[in-house]
Amino acid sequence: MDDKIKQALAKDEVVDITTLGRKSGQHRRIEIWFKQVDGRTYITGTPGPRDWYANLLENPNFIFHLKESVHADLPARARFVLNPAERRTIFNDPAMAWYREQVESFDELLTGSPLIEVIFTE
Repeated sequence: MDDKIKQALAKDEVVDITTLGRKSGQHRRIEIWFKQVDGRTYITGTPGPRDWYANLLENPNFIFHLKESVHADLPARARFVLNPAERRTIFNDPAMAWYREQVESFDELLTGSPLIEVIFTE
């Protein structure tokens, strides 16, 4: 991975992702935030169902489109973060403060929010 991409992952926050629609079979591109925690890239959301997450459950391969400080289309695979202790560690990180502020209880965030680690495949 080149230095410009590494820098973008460290400082940017908004990307697009393209998933494969689980029902339609069509590519679905949406804008979404990502966060870095301990050098790893995560995508999450507030509690509730998300189409992007459901699509990834069906097919975990997707494209991570950097579009702020640099433009790059990065093939990736979702690693679903399901372990409660790991989820607690990630959601407690300062980078995840905004998500903690959106819920009434931390437990709601832990049990109800989608959370994936982005594994870059190239």
